[in-house]
Amino acid sequence: MPLLPTLSTFFIVLSAVLVAIGWVLIVKNKRSSHRKVMIAAAISALTFFIIYLSRTIFVGNTSFGGPDDVKIFYTIFLIFHILLATVGAVFGIVTLTFAFKRKIKKHRKIGPVTSIIWFCTAVTGVAVYLLLYIIYDGGTTTSMIKAILGT
Repeated sequence: MPLLPTLSTFFIVLSAVLVAIGWVLIVKNKRSSHRKVMIAAAISALTFFIIYLSRTIFVGNTSFGGPDDVKIFYTIFLIFHILLATVGAVFGIVTLTFAFKRKIKKHRKIGPVTSIIWFCTAVTGVAVYLLLYIIYDGGTTTSMIKAILGT
């Protein structure tokens, strides 16, 4: 099991679990606990992003190592996951901004949508991890730095 992909996947799953806990807390009208848990969820998501970005730049991304007849489906799924993650990140930033600026009416409106997008992002992220490292052996890995420098 590769350390950095496993660690980053852990943090994205942790962020989704914390979002679910935060949702339960706000339904129970425990605002202070909700705020703390959602901040922890955001920190967990940011930790994932830092690990992922660092790995991409310095170590590289692993190509799909499974069968060629599955590769097109994996690629389509990966693109869907990346788009979902990007939308989820933007929604997350907007939702947190509304909360911190005390625009609670807007926060309440967008928060559930953001949560659902984030849950889907976490699930598809775990699926990508499983396809790359558990179900199939990973392909080649090349760092962005090496790709740019041509080494």
